Amino acid sequence: MNQFDFLDANDESVTGINLVTAGDDEVPKWRRDLPDLLPVMPLRGVVVFPGTVAPFNVERKPSQQLLEDLLPRGRMLGLVTQKDPELDTPGPNDLYQVGALGIVLRMMRQDENNVIVLIQIVERIRFTDYGQTEPYLKARFEILENVLTDDSSKEFEARFLNLRETAVKLVSTNPNIPDEAAQAVNSMDNPVLLTDFLATNLSLDLPQKQQLLEEVDVAVRMETVQKIVSNQQHIADLQQKLQQDVESEFTDAQRRAYLREQLRAIQNELGEGDTGEAQADELRDRLDSVGLPDEVQTAADRELKRLDIIPPASPEHSVIVSYLETLAELPWSKMSEDHFDLDLAQETLDRDHYGLEKVKRRLIEYLAVRKLNPEGRGPILCFLGPPGVGKTSLGQSIADALGREFARISVGGIRDEAEIRGHRRTYIGSMPGRLIQEMRRVGTRNPVIMLDEVDKIGNDFRGDPASALLEVLDPRQNHAFVDRYLDVPFDLSQVIFIATANTIDPVPAPLRDRMEIIGIPGYTEEEKLQIARKYLVKRQLKENGIKAKQCRWTVAALRSVIESYTREAGVRNLEREIGSVCRGIAAEVARNPKHTVKVTPETIEEILGPPRYVREDAVQISAPGVVNGLAYTTVGGEVLNIEAIRFPGSGKVQLTGQIGNVMKESMQAAWSLVQSRAEKLKIDAEDFRKYDVHVHVPAGAIPKDGPSAGIAMFTALASLFSDRRVDKSVAMTGEVTLRGLVLPIGGLKEKALAAERAGIRKILIPALNEKDVPEIQESARKKLKIVPVKTVDEVLGEALLKG
Repeated sequence: MNQFDFLDANDESVTGINLVTAGDDEVPKWRRDLPDLLPVMPLRGVVVFPGTVAPFNVERKPSQQLLEDLLPRGRMLGLVTQKDPELDTPGPNDLYQVGALGIVLRMMRQDENNVIVLIQIVERIRFTDYGQTEPYLKARFEILENVLTDDSSKEFEARFLNLRETAVKLVSTNPNIPDEAAQAVNSMDNPVLLTDFLATNLSLDLPQKQQLLEEVDVAVRMETVQKIVSNQQHIADLQQKLQQDVESEFTDAQRRAYLREQLRAIQNELGEGDTGEAQADELRDRLDSVGLPDEVQTAADRELKRLDIIPPASPEHSVIVSYLETLAELPWSKMSEDHFDLDLAQETLDRDHYGLEKVKRRLIEYLAVRKLNPEGRGPILCFLGPPGVGKTSLGQSIADALGREFARISVGGIRDEAEIRGHRRTYIGSMPGRLIQEMRRVGTRNPVIMLDEVDKIGNDFRGDPASALLEVLDPRQNHAFVDRYLDVPFDLSQVIFIATANTIDPVPAPLRDRMEIIGIPGYTEEEKLQIARKYLVKRQLKENGIKAKQCRWTVAALRSVIESYTREAGVRNLEREIGSVCRGIAAEVARNPKHTVKVTPETIEEILGPPRYVREDAVQISAPGVVNGLAYTTVGGEVLNIEAIRFPGSGKVQLTGQIGNVMKESMQAAWSLVQSRAEKLKIDAEDFRKYDVHVHVPAGAIPKDGPSAGIAMFTALASLFSDRRVDKSVAMTGEVTLRGLVLPIGGLKEKALAAERAGIRKILIPALNEKDVPEIQESARKKLKIVPVKTVDEVLGEALLKG
């Protein structure tokens, strides 16, 4: 749209409206040669006042033609505001009657359609008659003189001073007006100049400004301007008060947010701002949403303040961000809901594990207690048993039964205490301990955490990790566990900790005292058979891509693998051997998909080769000095064929078969006991001095130790020197004393099953072990005659044959 625009004073291409003075001449020069017809340029949306210089952007063709015709002959023109700003070609009736007389100071042509002109406004004028309308307007006019009445009175002077003072205050309180304007207003002594200047710069409607332009009485004009200035000052005061009220209602959080925004602007100006700002805001939102305890919230706020003032390029910035991210991701208040369905929990445990009744019963008891007392503390359990019996996998089953998350931490071989307690935040790359890392990963405050292999924790100059676990595993302390990295307490009291160990002796006594030990003995052959049928074979068939109908395992084949190819307490090697057989069959099935195999002992030997282990069987004949002993090893129970011979010598005793110190001492006790009872056993005491004795325990490659073979060695020596045969169908176990008493032993279940496998029909056990008989499988108890004995006399009465 072509129009005369009142250009913004902030436009860098032109200057704004400026104040000018008339000079020293009483009659200005423009009054000396006034034209009869004055070219008139309509203005759209602006009213100009005398005493100012204003730039105009001229785009309308008639106005450009006016300037082209004017400048060669003169520089005076009339400026008048049109009533309707939307008219593009206004006529005389579309213009106000009063306008202003202007003098063109400079004209600059920007392009063909745009001209900038600088005009000095000098007088008010009234247009009396338009003598020309094409191609542009020309009109006759008269100058409107300012009327000054009572300008010398005190009242007039007071009004003038009041107006100037109010105007200075208004200009000073407006932040958008430069300070030079206040100085200019304060220096004005002419009321005409002051009123016109204020009318130009005040924020007024167009009709109001036109009314001030048409008013020639300076006193009236001064009074009108005074009212406008006072009204705007009052509005400014109210705005300032409202702003102060709003600022006083800022919360600390709003104030911090505002200041952070200002700080970011400063950092951007300095070139230090980057995407780290968004990261910091995200961290604040995340920390607010996780429900931090008061003490932790204080620490987080402290680090957030540091984050605001540390440049992102600083190494300390990344350390703080990592710390805050760790705080935001920890489950401070999030807990999973426990499943208190005891029947479902029992079903889950039975589904995943065969046997282990003692362990399952203890876990069901725990669930029952939690159901009755939800606020109770989590127990600290320790599964103690040989490798491969399912201690670790049992932890996952417990978590499934409870409906909790599961985490496993292998602490075997850990020597650095910082693995448990975390690293201090003194260097880049520091991190929390394994416990806090797992809590962060599982995302709940009440998971099941398994501490695997606690008996293999080491210690050196970096600290003692086992001692660091004392706080973790103490239900009275772990509600406020402090990781060095976090440096704030974290509640571990709702965690169920389950430790595993192969032996309990290496575990420090204070740590052992904090745990409830649950023994998981090695599996019997019958249990291994059931585990293989229900779990291992199915899993290996699936892993090797074989269908059940393509490979059918017989019970005899499984027994062959168990007895002849594995020797372990658990089932890890058993599964490995079953997998080897399945892979051999998979090679045939891959060649011929219709191929089916019935796995028999012959198939096992064909794929796995000759048997690797030959078990000791019971002695085949009843003879003096030959006894069936029973032993418990890490791979289960064994039958020991203890053999004793004598030959001429000087009464020396020799013991072979890779015997440990405890068994050697047990042999010495049995030898002394036999000599002390020579008369009762009808043995010639001279025989002890005339003969040397050699006692041998076969399978010499296998280490043997323990006191439980005491009564077997005593029986072998007593039968040897009394020349009485030992019943080959009898086996025995028990520690012997020099008084002839039989003391209790361990591993009765495993020993009894070994005797049953070897064809033994009667076993002699210490009377104090009679309480352990119910643990023996019912099938074995039916085949064995279990005889409790208290003294060696009872042992000989049951073991030696008459005649």
